[in-house]
Amino acid sequence: MFSKLVLPSTIAMIVSASVSANEPLQKVSFIEETLVIGHESRAQQMSSSAEVISEADLERFNARDINKIILDAPGVYAAAEEGWGLRPNIGIRGSGASRSSKIMVLEDGIMASPAPYSNPDAYYFPTASRMVGVEVLKGAPILEYGPSTVGGVLNLVSVQIPEEGSEGGVTAELGSFGTQRGLVNYGFNSENIGFVIEGQRFQSDGFHRVDRSDNEGGFEKNDFTAKLTLRSDAASELQQSLNIKYQYADESSDMSYFGISDADFGADSDRRYGISDLDNMDNDRHSAVVNYTLAFDNGLQLSATAYRNEYNRDWFKLDKINGVGGSSLFDEINFGGANSALYQGWVDGTTDVDNIEIKHNNRSYVSEGVQLQLSYDFSLVGMDHSLRAGIRDHDDSMDRFQPVETYRQVNGQLEFVSSTHGAVTGSNNRYETGEGRAFWLADEIQLTQDLNVTLVARHEEMDVSRKTYSDNDRQNPPAQTSNSASELLLGASVAYQLDDHWMLLGGIQEGMTPLSGGSTPPDAPEKAVNYELGSRYVSEGFSAAVIGFYSDYSNTVQYCSNAYPCDNGDTQGAYSLGESVVKGVEFSADATHELGAFVVPVHIAYTFTDAEITEGPGGLASVVGDEWAYVAPHQFSATVGLESGGGMWGTYLRASYASASCTETGCNRTGEAFKQTDSIASIDWANHYAINDELDVYLNVENVLSDASIVSRSPYGARGNMP
Repeated sequence: MFSKLVLPSTIAMIVSASVSANEPLQKVSFIEETLVIGHESRAQQMSSSAEVISEADLERFNARDINKIILDAPGVYAAAEEGWGLRPNIGIRGSGASRSSKIMVLEDGIMASPAPYSNPDAYYFPTASRMVGVEVLKGAPILEYGPSTVGGVLNLVSVQIPEEGSEGGVTAELGSFGTQRGLVNYGFNSENIGFVIEGQRFQSDGFHRVDRSDNEGGFEKNDFTAKLTLRSDAASELQQSLNIKYQYADESSDMSYFGISDADFGADSDRRYGISDLDNMDNDRHSAVVNYTLAFDNGLQLSATAYRNEYNRDWFKLDKINGVGGSSLFDEINFGGANSALYQGWVDGTTDVDNIEIKHNNRSYVSEGVQLQLSYDFSLVGMDHSLRAGIRDHDDSMDRFQPVETYRQVNGQLEFVSSTHGAVTGSNNRYETGEGRAFWLADEIQLTQDLNVTLVARHEEMDVSRKTYSDNDRQNPPAQTSNSASELLLGASVAYQLDDHWMLLGGIQEGMTPLSGGSTPPDAPEKAVNYELGSRYVSEGFSAAVIGFYSDYSNTVQYCSNAYPCDNGDTQGAYSLGESVVKGVEFSADATHELGAFVVPVHIAYTFTDAEITEGPGGLASVVGDEWAYVAPHQFSATVGLESGGGMWGTYLRASYASASCTETGCNRTGEAFKQTDSIASIDWANHYAINDELDVYLNVENVLSDASIVSRSPYGARGNMP
């Protein structure tokens, strides 16, 4: 059925309804190409770490923030930014969180970031509140996806075509901070044709208090999704299907790169400076995917997919105050430098400012490609094989033209000065491209009844280029750079079923992060060798897994941006940190206990991680032992619920904790204050009651204890969680 999603704010009261022409359906029919793992039972049998957050799991908390959703998945890290999950920063097994640039973010199995090769920073992220499933995959099988293969895969599954008949649903929500969400969908499926259409409107006034303004940092998001499938008769010798998906999204949000100082955060964690009042992000995205599948009765299946994504954004945001950037400004205020009082007066609005630069961070992205995949299940010399081979040809680009508008601050009010600021040159006027050609081969072999081995190989070739223009009209010859790389990556994983309940698993896999769009020789891709070893236990009503991981980085690379500058201060290109090691342990457990007429579900997820540099660039010894940024050593989440036996009602509590982490690499060595997050503890409470089979109401309270913590210092200044 359709999914009841989003928890729009601190307190949300929601009414949902679904209408079916036939009997209520228990399960949607996923198109195979949209999934990475599949059902939860499949995750429990894989030879690598795998987590499936199902539609039923999502509906417990009706979460709209991906940062909340992934609390249930061990080994996944998030650095929140604005409290709503609009642009999450997600890493997997220490891969680095900045703009989710080092993991593969997929929607229905297709790359979702604006330019996965040349500019993998995910300034677009699929709206979590419309999803019906989330999959997290790590280990050797991630080599079937790419190009980023150092950490893992995060696949978000959108609304699905019903298995049969017709059905639809409506969700209406109201919540704190003027939050509203409405979602409507309808689908139909018969033997030869199926479709689903869905529309969502999600908006809020926001929870920040902007000095001398009515602006509260709100947003408006619209999403539209349509899917169509045409298939041959079930009795046909050749099973054919044509699947078409179109997705549109737009957003207008009053979000800023500027946070606040630590002292101001302590006084009012929801404050925002009036000097950032005009900051606004506008974006839109068009995505089209066409898939054709041909299946033979001998276990052979061929699939061809073509995709194209277009993403346009203009983030009009405060850039510099009298020539001082945000990072320098907050360092000066927090550390009590010579100019701290002057800078504090600027942001407080008590000191006039002659030159305030607000930049149009205006960029257009195109990502397109074609991929072919062959799947073949067969037996050979007494062993069952599940063979998958694929090839992809991909192109993407980023066109950046970022003019500046100038304002001044007089008596705390912003006054417009001019709409141009000289020629738009350098990093503000450039065009970058990425081309990727990939081939992958995977064979899942059932050697014996209890022993399964998966072998994976991926070959990736990439070419990146940049043109930097010196004039607004781009008539002068640009400065040009280019780079290329070719990598063969191998992986293997093993699963051994000890008995009906216990499984041992382990694997080794080479991983890579591609070149950045502006890289030049001798820049090379980030490389790592990843190991994992663990066990699973599965029985009726209880399952658990404990997996240790170890990643040896021969070349640790940072992507440089204004939001996440590299350690050398660069805001573009890439920077090598040298060699690193990431090691840790993941634990997860699920239990369902019957308590008289009630059911008590329990879920626990815990991750320990140690990520540090083992040898600096060029053998630099002074940085050895530096901890990575935004990798919390300890993360914990526990959910316990109480449900009626028939599922008519349920109430759930989730407690989560993340220890403090560095916000700049090496804060543990330098000992600098204001270079780490707070430890973060939060409790969420969710309730639902089914009035009848078609009408459900729910009440959710997020951050019950109203904990105010610094969850991030990026892009600039302290940033807190939702109150």
